[in-house]
Amino acid sequence: MLRPYAIKGKKRKNRGEKYDKEEQVEEGEEKKPAKRAATEKPTEEVEVKEEEEGGEGGKNELVGIPISPSENNKNWVIFVLEKASSEVAKVGKVHGTWTSRLIFNLINLVGCKLLRSFQLLNSDDHANFLRKNNNNPADYRPDITHQALLSILDSPINKAGRLQAVYVRTEKGVLFEVKPYVRIPRTYKRFSRIICKLSLLRSYLLCCILKLLPREKVLRVIKNPVTNYFPVNSRKICGSDKLVKMRKYVDAVGDDVNLIFVVGEMAHGKIELDYIDDFIAISGYPLSAAMCIARITGALADRWSLL
Repeated sequence: MLRPYAIKGKKRKNRGEKYDKEEQVEEGEEKKPAKRAATEKPTEEVEVKEEEEGGEGGKNELVGIPISPSENNKNWVIFVLEKASSEVAKVGKVHGTWTSRLIFNLINLVGCKLLRSFQLLNSDDHANFLRKNNNNPADYRPDITHQALLSILDSPINKAGRLQAVYVRTEKGVLFEVKPYVRIPRTYKRFSRIICKLSLLRSYLLCCILKLLPREKVLRVIKNPVTNYFPVNSRKICGSDKLVKMRKYVDAVGDDVNLIFVVGEMAHGKIELDYIDDFIAISGYPLSAAMCIARITGALADRWSLL
């Protein structure tokens, strides 16, 4: 019978084929360096030509706005809005069982338009509600914050990229951060919805305002104190009785100093803070917060030649 498997043992190798393969490999290795040398020579000549053209082209570069401007020679501006009114309360009643009320409240947090029990309190719409709870309606003015934010974000300083951030601090001590590239709604009704969701959810996503990165937060609640977010070389300025001309005051500040302006967001009263370096008055007449910001941004735009 034949064996199902081959016989075990070492097979004899064909030595002639082995020597022939080694000779072919040696011939191939000799040809490769010759090809590399032929391909490397033109690349070296091209590199030399590029260096010569680069040296000549560097002299003839056009003078214009750089693609990535250096941030070391640029000083920034920060606005801090103090004593802003952003208190949210549950106004109205929701009928039904406790399960339906819970579902309706969760829907309100998500942003349903059918039922809004949580609202941003203001003196026009909730005057009776505030009086019933022994509160002064004149103290609830979130429209001042809305006008101030529009004045800051629409200024040429923000369009030119010189605004670093805007911080809003409420009367209860809650601190909000507003990114410079956020688009605040023009109408107060839409603005109140965003602030209401921000107060309840503690963060408002960029996808609700801008169609950019869906997880980037342009409005968020941050930890106190606000001085932790200030640059090192900065001057904190607040309103007082010392009357100055804004253009001359801004021109006297060095180019390496970052300016931080603290503006009050209340209808009446004064701001008393410990971290202020200089107290000035922009005008001899009482001005609104939006008008004060407009004068500040106008003086800075004239100094930096922003048209």
